[in-house]
Amino acid sequence: MKMELIQPFINAADAVLAQGLDSPMSVGNLSMEEEAYRRKGMAALVRLTGDIEGRVIFDLDKETAVRVARRFAGAELPESDDLVRETVFELANQVIGNAVTTLNDQGFHFRVHPPVLHASEQGLKGSEDTEQLVMCFESANGNVFMNIAMRYNHVQPQGMAAGVRR
Repeated sequence: MKMELIQPFINAADAVLAQGLDSPMSVGNLSMEEEAYRRKGMAALVRLTGDIEGRVIFDLDKETAVRVARRFAGAELPESDDLVRETVFELANQVIGNAVTTLNDQGFHFRVHPPVLHASEQGLKGSEDTEQLVMCFESANGNVFMNIAMRYNHVQPQGMAAGVRR
């Protein structure tokens, strides 16, 4: 997996989550996964197509998702409230949006699809040419998991071939 594709997502998640959870974040568990990803709680899946293809799963355990939703709403919320799901989607949009801006500045062109609820108990698996990176962002206010599986589409933008950076 190419770090120039992954690092913008890590940086964006760190910044957005630190603000959303009102707590400094640290990257805890980091692993390359071959097995299907099984969600931990409330998970948003965002697909990307174009120069970069793949998906990002943004997954908050139930307690963390409720805590973040309450913080955003400024009020107590029942755990089953749709606002909790929408908050996870909004956090995913913010993280992906920040990462996409960085990748666009590097010359990549792609489409980001709206987040959808990742509700499958079966899990999602990478393909032969797409590795999965799973990381856990830890804070005093909860843990957030991010699963990234992406690859370059057939043609890389100018300046990115052979590891050349602009």
